[in-house]
Amino acid sequence: MVDARGFESRSQAVNDMLHQFLLEHKCEQGDDVMVGIVALFYKNSVPGLQKQLADLQFQYIDEVISSLHVHLMHNQTMEVILVQGPARKLQMIADEMTSRRGVTSGKMHLIAALIPQLHPFIAGNKQPQGAAS
Repeated sequence: MVDARGFESRSQAVNDMLHQFLLEHKCEQGDDVMVGIVALFYKNSVPGLQKQLADLQFQYIDEVISSLHVHLMHNQTMEVILVQGPARKLQMIADEMTSRRGVTSGKMHLIAALIPQLHPFIAGNKQPQGAAS
């Protein structure tokens, strides 16, 4: 595995495995805020599926940061959705998306990190300089 995965040493491989195990443990606890992606593959030919997925993203707008979709060959689409929030809620959102009829494959990958605040005015409801009250 060390050679196949390109690790420099067994210690580095063991460190990677331990890190993955700790991430899985944090995800199972469910209360920690984490960041990650939900990767979906789905069929374009299923009526209304893209709208259902877009509606779910809007429904969970506090957790869904961004998404990107790419049209593939054979009427398939790959969509990658950037998410942040409590691990348990993110898993529930991913399950709702992957269980839709027409989704052929889906997986969530989380890490124990946070996205920096998107805009300084959001947290304190500050107005930009020069803005009228």
